[in-house]
Amino acid sequence: MTTVIFVHGTGIREREYNETFEIIEQKIHAQRPDIKVSPCFWGGLGAKFNDNRASVPLEDATLALSQREEDADIILWGQLYRDPLYELRLLSLKPKPIESGNLFGEQPRDILESRVASLTLASQLQAKLQEAGIAEVFEQAREDVVHSEPYDQALLTVCESDLSEYYAPIARAIIAQAMFISEQQEKFSPILTDAQLRDKVVELLTLALTEAELGLGEWLLKPLVGLAQHGGTYYVKGNRLEVTDKYSPVPGDILLYQTRGEKIRAFIQQQIEQAEPPVVLIAHSLGGIACVDLLVQQQLSQVELLVTVGSQAPFLYEINALYSLEYGQLLPEPFPEWLNIYDLRDFLSYVGNRIFPERVQDVVVDSKQPFPRSHGAYWTNAKTWEAIISRLP
Repeated sequence: MTTVIFVHGTGIREREYNETFEIIEQKIHAQRPDIKVSPCFWGGLGAKFNDNRASVPLEDATLALSQREEDADIILWGQLYRDPLYELRLLSLKPKPIESGNLFGEQPRDILESRVASLTLASQLQAKLQEAGIAEVFEQAREDVVHSEPYDQALLTVCESDLSEYYAPIARAIIAQAMFISEQQEKFSPILTDAQLRDKVVELLTLALTEAELGLGEWLLKPLVGLAQHGGTYYVKGNRLEVTDKYSPVPGDILLYQTRGEKIRAFIQQQIEQAEPPVVLIAHSLGGIACVDLLVQQQLSQVELLVTVGSQAPFLYEINALYSLEYGQLLPEPFPEWLNIYDLRDFLSYVGNRIFPERVQDVVVDSKQPFPRSHGAYWTNAKTWEAIISRLP
């Protein structure tokens, strides 16, 4: 009787494992009732707090920092680091104003566009840009912003009453773009890690554009503060232990495996040796890494097929970080047939055939789920089971 053993990945709780195992068992038995499906839950060997979370900062200490305005600003900059035009995209969603009576006269957007285009850098601003390390890329950043579609669309929403609300977002967009360019050029400028310096540069640039009131306009600030209240840093700071318990198992398991993974591999080997051959290993994420390491180190002839699902083993090998096999070394001859299932929407999945030519068969599936949900969406995907069932001994 063929035995299929399911090896899980990182950060999975026993209840979640059991639910996933039931799905896998049902999917296999629906077409191959003759196969025995066995669990391999190694979660008890994974990362855990050994000193009652003594390393986690006290909730009272972090709550003292939880000012909503500060958190909204941090969340905003987090978005700008990923997309310098983020704030301008938000402004472009505002209702477009009714044109003034004189269609040939100067409109508020014309005033705004003119001030940005004719900006002259005062000596204080120039000096601060030099200190920040972005003076050389500032003009390129300004050009990138003013020639972008979000900037053009944002200008269409300007009206005379809220003109002053646009200068600070434009200044932030230019500085965020300059920081982005600096990172792209691998120039690790001081502004990249100095929030006070960053804010001072933005302040001076905003003043250079206008003497109007600084800061976020009310229209933009309200949703950002709401975000801070419900899902951002404000929540994280106030619930540090809860968040740590929720998210630490994933990186914790990875770090533990990379440094002390022998117990996990030994546990998997024990399950293999107790199973009736031939054995098929179905391994998800970090479980796939552990199984590859085990099968490289140990000649386990009863394993006829390894199925890695959403696994990073090929990636770790390519960057020379796979525990069992140094980059450039070949898979051992006794290594079993290897099926690797990946999803282009799962950014934690990798292909193996180009890394191990003729030793890995890659199969792509599409969960139609965004990341990170795509990383756990393989088990209900019909294509996953078409690939696996057809290859079972």
